[in-house]
This record gives sequence, C-alpha cells and structure tokens, in this order.
Amino acid sequence: MEEKNYKVNLENINQRLDTYVASLDMHFTRSMAQKLIKNGKILVNDKLQKESYKVKENDEIKIIIEKPKETKIKAEKIKLDIVYEDEYILVVNKAKGMVVHPGNGNQEGTLVNAVLNHCKGSLSGIGGEIRPGIVHRLDKDTSGLIIVAKCDEAHVNMSNQIKEHKVTKIYTALVKGNIAEDSATINMPIGRSRQDRKKMEVRADGKEAISHIKVIKRYGDYTLLKVKIDTGRTHQIRVHLSKIGHPVVGDEVYSSGKNEFGIKGQMLHSTILEFNHPITNEKMHLEAELPEEFKNVLKILDSKP
Repeated sequence: MEEKNYKVNLENINQRLDTYVASLDMHFTRSMAQKLIKNGKILVNDKLQKESYKVKENDEIKIIIEKPKETKIKAEKIKLDIVYEDEYILVVNKAKGMVVHPGNGNQEGTLVNAVLNHCKGSLSGIGGEIRPGIVHRLDKDTSGLIIVAKCDEAHVNMSNQIKEHKVTKIYTALVKGNIAEDSATINMPIGRSRQDRKKMEVRADGKEAISHIKVIKRYGDYTLLKVKIDTGRTHQIRVHLSKIGHPVVGDEVYSSGKNEFGIKGQMLHSTILEFNHPITNEKMHLEAELPEEFKNVLKILDSKP
C-alpha cells in the first residue's frame, strides 16, 4: 500500500473532490476517483468526504493506493491477428467466438489470456485483475478490431477519447430483409431488459444510443450495412437493428437465429477504428478484413440470380 498526500492550492478551491483528484497528475479519470472515494481510499484532513465535497484551501488530501493484485489469469499461447502494435497499445482483429475477458464459465481461451501471453504481463492495470488492458469490449460473436492498452496512461487517454465520442467505430453487418432507405440514423435509448437480465432492449428510461446505418449492398432478402456508432451501449447495434425489423443474420438473441447459411452467432464485424494515438497524438486509421465465414456468405448471395 502506498499513500500520496496533496495540499489544495488557492487556484483549486471550490472544485468537487472527484474533479480535483482527477486533475492531479496520477492518470486518474473522474470515475476512477469516484470509485476510490466510495471505497474510502481518499481522505480529506483524515476524514471521509463525499465526491461532491468542495475542496478548500490548505485541505490535506490523502490518496491510498493499493498495490495491484497479481493476476491469477493464466497466460495462454493463442494465435492473435495483430493489426497494430507499439509499446503503448495493441490493436487486435478479434476472432468470432472469442470472449474478451474471463468471466463465469470462461476462465480460459479469452482475448485477455492470449494478450497476457503476447505482452508478457505488460498491460494496463486499470481494468482490474480480470480485465487488464481492456479499454472497450466486443460481444463474443462480434469479430473485428479491439484496442488493448499496455500502460495506464494509454488506458486513461483511450477511455477518455471513447467517453468524449472521439473514437470512430464502424461496423459491417448483414441483416435480414431489404432496407429501403440508403442511410438512416437510429436514435433509441437502450437499457437492461426487465424480462431477461442477460438481454438489452429499447426503453424510454434507457441510456442514449445512436447508430448511423448506410446500405452497402442489397441482396433481396438481405442487406449489407455499414454501421457507425456514436455511443457504445451493450449490444447496441444488435438491439437497434432488431428493433427496426432487420436483425443481424445469425443473431441468436435478438432474432430467431435461423438462417439459410447455417451461421451461428451474429454477422457483425468491427471493420474500422479511427482515433488519436494516446501518447503521440498521431491520427490512427485501422481496418480489418471481413472474416472468411462472412466473405463466403456474401459470395453465396452474389452468386444468386
């Protein structure tokens, strides 16, 4: 355990406690500061205060930093399709069927297991013991680009870019039915389903969710789409497309799941990521080809009269 002590200067008075802590050069986001405050790891003049407490001049702020737990997750030699890598970040083209991080029933074979082996333990610890380096997620059966942070500074920067909608995420999806409009914006709030806690649904009291769709090609009974998301709600694209009557082919949760191609798991691929490099600020544009399974289905559709 380590303690860091700070004294509030005149220029910082009347800031909220969480805002003040996030402003210190410790790579803390405001949400991380809030978590520490709730866990009693931040004291003001040796007393607990709420995150909304307004700091005063000469307040003594003590931050208690626990040493990161040594991960018990097993590093596994699993082949990774690496699209970009440097000493700060790793961008992987995740295979369909791969779970991002360990959880109930999935302790092995995840992206985290593979990345731990590849990076030899050099990963950001902000995601905790279970999600080291994981900045954002993809569903198990959604393939494509995902960013992994190798250090805390890169993790915080990428998390802030995502929160501030500065990361462009573009997906390719094959959906059921013929979408008449060439492009459209779906703006429907999403929240946890009241009937099934494992599912999400469009609901008035949900969180804002915005998806922009653009038709790439029509195949009569199917439509190939480019989908750009402004927000990153759980299952967002799948829920939105199902709600407008065009579920993603192969989606076993938000459609019947049955299709003429025998595909299991949604045909949804994270194709393009654009962001500023978290350390160098260089403009990054990364692309990942469609998986062979996806390409094969499109070949079948292209061959139809």
